[in-house]
Parts: sequence; structure tokens; C-alpha cells
Amino acid sequence: MGVIRKKTISRGTEGGLKYICDFCSADITSTVRIHCADETCKDFDLCVPCFAEGKTSRDHDPRIHAFSVIEQHSIPIYTKDWGADEELLLLEGAEVYGLGSWADIADHIGGYRTREEVREHYIKTYVDSSKFPLPERADPNNLQLLEENPRERFQARKKRRIEERKDAAKAAPPATPKQKPTASVPACHEVQGYMPGRLEFETEFANEAEEAVQHMQFDPGDGRNPRTGEDEPEMELKLVMMDIYNSKLTARADRKRVIFEHVLLEYRKNTAIDKKRTKEERDLNSKAKPFARMMNHGDYDEFTKSLEHEHNLRQAIGQLQDWRHMSLGDLKTGEKYESDKQTRAARPAPTGQFDRLAGVRPVKPTPPVEIPSATTALTAPELPERFSRAHPTTNSIQSATALSSQRTTTKSPLTYGTPNTVAQPPSVLTNGHTPAKTRYSVPNLPGTQSLKLTNENATDLHLLSREEIELCSVLRLMPKAYLAIKQGVIGEAVKAGGVLKRKGVREICKVRPHG
Repeated sequence: MGVIRKKTISRGTEGGLKYICDFCSADITSTVRIHCADETCKDFDLCVPCFAEGKTSRDHDPRIHAFSVIEQHSIPIYTKDWGADEELLLLEGAEVYGLGSWADIADHIGGYRTREEVREHYIKTYVDSSKFPLPERADPNNLQLLEENPRERFQARKKRRIEERKDAAKAAPPATPKQKPTASVPACHEVQGYMPGRLEFETEFANEAEEAVQHMQFDPGDGRNPRTGEDEPEMELKLVMMDIYNSKLTARADRKRVIFEHVLLEYRKNTAIDKKRTKEERDLNSKAKPFARMMNHGDYDEFTKSLEHEHNLRQAIGQLQDWRHMSLGDLKTGEKYESDKQTRAARPAPTGQFDRLAGVRPVKPTPPVEIPSATTALTAPELPERFSRAHPTTNSIQSATALSSQRTTTKSPLTYGTPNTVAQPPSVLTNGHTPAKTRYSVPNLPGTQSLKLTNENATDLHLLSREEIELCSVLRLMPKAYLAIKQGVIGEAVKAGGVLKRKGVREICKVRPHG
């Protein structure tokens, strides 16, 4: 090979094409060379001394092969500072690397030509020419530049320019190492799947649209019947499929336009702005997103701000109407009402037998029953006084009353619900004896057997008294169901002012009377 293409040279050096003798390997780039014109010798060049001696090789035979003498065309033809050889390398580099790759074209030309210099020369000489695409001095008979700049003077000026730029490149500080450019792959962007270098996504809208037309082929003259001159059904089917494919491409381009128009690729910035909004504003913006396809970014931004302003106005109007309903006449009273309202909302829900929502509210786990231990006797020194109240006498009552008057000012811990230092005297009849409490005996239901309730089969048994346990056992009711009935009856009794008829209790409990 007689040509070495230096593709790995650094920017701004001599570069260009290097020609060497295929026999002695001498550099013949800047001198006259003999090029073999025979088809068997491809890119075969010899220096003048080797050609004069008749050097031969395996394929080259100087006795029968035609040749051409190529000398360096370092003369100006279009501009006074560009030679014909550089113009030829410029066009050749544009053909090889493509217009726009000015750095590669400058390396192809060599002679320390820069990319800006090459680009400016091409635009000024070829693009801006009145004879586009030909230069102004495209006429081969126009020798004005050659007469003004003879070969020797032009080559001396070119050599001086190359030496000056070479010395300047040596004296220049070392260039910073080039960073590897960001690869246009889906992992190089904050939006997963987006390739910034290609402005495309890894998975596009209608990603399989190309599969329907990838094997479709249109040949000249196909699809038309020569006898009737009408399109064949196969061609009509192909055209319909192409229309469908084009519509999908249009829809894909429209969606990309919306993404680029509304700056949706800046995911972190948009997320930070969205976090500052309230939940109602985020829901409102989410519902307004379909309108972004028919608006530009400025109009859509103004539209969403107007919607948020309208939403805030509606909330303010509703609040003022609520204040008017509560007979609040000024803003100060309204603000106090709102603060009290928030306090009530933060207050824990009521619990107990008067809670009407206990059936639907989640039930908290019941704390374990505390069984009295032997240490209780050490913390209850007055405990025997309770047992002594089982059969009180007049003297004991008087002594208990006196003891109570002495200890009312003393506070001490409770023992089984009663202050240890306070003796509660029972109510006394005129004869000095307490009334005996009548115990109600629950009759058994005919034809049924009482249910034996234990802590194993009834988890809420500890919430009932002995009488209630006996009642549930006879009626075959579980403690939880009994407590629900009890809660409903007490609630209705409270509403009715403490008066509740048997019929009302039956309706609450949904019990059908017998007989």
C-alpha cells in the first residue's frame, strides 16, 4: 500500500495523507512520486530513484505496467492561502467523514489546519459562492492567483506557516485530558429509559409499530395491473398498513412534543415542586394533565394556577358560610372557632357504655385481669374494716362516722376502689339495720340448657358481674353480644330521659315475644 491514513493523530498537527515508497519505504509525500496505473497494482507508489533503477515487486512489473507522474499541487487555485492539494483533501475528507465533522476533515488535510479554519474556508469558498456549488474561480483558465502567488513563494509561505504553528503547539501548555462523553444510553438520565443523545426512549409509544412494515417492499412498477391500470389488492393493503404506521408515528411525535414542551424530563425539579403542594392541589393538577396536550407550557402553567386559586376561593367561601351558620361575626372569633375545632378533632374518641360508635370502632386489646396477690395485704392495713362492715351495728356506724370526719383531709391510695382511710357508712333504716338486697333469680328457658361460660370459650367474661354471667348462661348469650345489647338499651334510655318501655327494649334487641 502506498497510502497511510493517519486516523489516530492529535488535533491541530501536520496530519493528512502520508505517501511512502512501496520499495524503500521513503517518505514521498512532499515530492514527486510515480504511481502505477495498472489494475493489478492497487495504490502502488515509487520514489523517483527506485523508479529510475527499475525496481520490481511481486505484482509490479515496470516493463509492461503503465504509470503516471504525480507532483505536488501546492499552488493556489481558489484562495491565496489554500493550495490545490489542500482543496482536494478538503473535498475528499468531506466525502469520507461527512459535512459537519470538521475536526476529522482538518486531520485529513493536515498542515496544522484547525476545525474553525476549515469550516470557515468551506462556507466562504463553496457555500457563499455566486456559482454554487462551484467556487468563484472554477474556470480552469483563470490563472490570476497563480500569477500573483508563484509556486515558490506560496510553498515558502506555507512552510513558514506550518513551522510557526508547530512551534506554537510545542510551547502551548498541555491540554487537559478529554473526558469520555456521556453515552446515550437509558441509564445516563434521571428519567429511566430516556437516551438524551438521541432524544428517544428505550420503549417508545407503539414500540412494535415497525414490526408490521419491516419486511414490506415496494419495487418500481409493482402494484398496478398493466391490463386494467388499477391498483392490485395487495398494493392497497400495503398502503393501508403504511397509513396506520404513519398515524402511530404521528401519535408518538405528539407525545414527545408534550414531554419536551412541558419540561417533564426534569423529574427531580418537578417532584420537588409537587411536594410543596397540598393533597388537594396535587389531585387538581393530576386531573388537569390531559389539557397539557392542547396548550403550551406558559398557558398550561397559568391554567393550573387559576384552578388552584379557584379551589382556594371555594374553600374560603365554604369556611365563611360555616362561620355564618355558627353566628360568628368577625375574623377573630372565626379563628378561635377553627382552633377549637382542630382541638376537638385531635381529642381521642370517647369510650365506655355511652359510646354509640363502639361497635364500628376498632376494639383495643383488653388488658389482663389483675389477680390480688399476697402482697396486697401489706398495702391495705385497713382491709379488715371492710369485712367488719358486713354486719354493722349502731356503735360501729357511729365510730365509722367519726373516723371518716377525722380522715377526710388525708389522701391515700385506693384499695379495691375504696380509700383505705375513709370508711363509708351504709344507709341505715330507722331500726338501725341495712336493707337486704333482693337477688333476682333468672328462670331457665323451657327446652334449653344453660351455657357454661369460662375464660376459654368466652374471652370477654371478665367484663361481666356474677349476675350478668348467670343471665348470659341461662339465655345462652356470649358476653360480647350481651354488652352490645346493654349498650344499645342504655343509650336509648339516656335519650328518653331514663324512661324506656319494654316494647322499646324488644325493638332494640329484636326479640319476638312468646305467646
